[in-house]
Amino acid sequence: MRNVTPDNITEVFTGYFGPDTDPRFAEIMGALARHLHAFTKEVGLTHDEWRAGLKAMEWAGQITTPERNEFVLMSDVLGLSSLVDMINSHPGATSSSVLGPFHVSDAPPMALGADLRADFPGEVVLVQGHVRDLNGKPIPHAQLDIWQTAPNGLYSSQDPDQDIMSFHGLMTTDEDGYYAFTTVRPVEYTVPTDGPVGQILDAAGRHPWRPSHLHFIIKAPGFRDLVTEVFPADDPYLDQDTVFGVREDLVMHYAPQPAGSFPEGFALSGKVDDAWSRVDFDFKLVAR
Repeated sequence: MRNVTPDNITEVFTGYFGPDTDPRFAEIMGALARHLHAFTKEVGLTHDEWRAGLKAMEWAGQITTPERNEFVLMSDVLGLSSLVDMINSHPGATSSSVLGPFHVSDAPPMALGADLRADFPGEVVLVQGHVRDLNGKPIPHAQLDIWQTAPNGLYSSQDPDQDIMSFHGLMTTDEDGYYAFTTVRPVEYTVPTDGPVGQILDAAGRHPWRPSHLHFIIKAPGFRDLVTEVFPADDPYLDQDTVFGVREDLVMHYAPQPAGSFPEGFALSGKVDDAWSRVDFDFKLVAR
């Protein structure tokens, strides 16, 4: 078409869709084009700025690996990941929160009461609770994919000194929907800043810090999968998470426990001499 103008280019773009185009695809791509074109006109995007954006995308592709996804991280720091989570969370169910760029697939199974900490030092934390439906009924045999950072603030995929499955495990709830495991208290950490995401944060005058948290993916037959994180109430970055992942219902509390009081029935039973902490946290899933 020889008479494309700034005023009609969006309409021309959507007019190129073929008659067999999937309606949802046409809706999404049409809206994307409208917003991109409107954004370009609103800010008066220059050639240099446009090329800088393309270069950032190219750079993100170059440094993305199975262990680190810069595109996911970019979506996170722009608030897009959390916005998708929030608009797809169901009222009454546990809120979704960001997957993050460091999830490792095919984590090893671990028994109820197992330990994630291995030989890493730090305060022992016992995490337990139930997986329930919206009516509070326990969901038996739900699968929890659990992961976190090591005490040095690094995920296993970032740290050559850790086994790739360090601080990762799959747990299945019992007949009462109960789960329980021990670990060390996760720590706050910075997202990677050696790529285009770091440049975005620097240019915006933003810090790269995330509050400490535990990651979960919870699956159960007949229920929607839940991808979420749980954050301690006393973390200094709870109200300034650089990826906007914190929700009020995802805040947990560490309950200090005295030395010599660690319970039976856990992998670490009889091995914890110092003071420790307990976290009680339930998850609610929504039916499909």
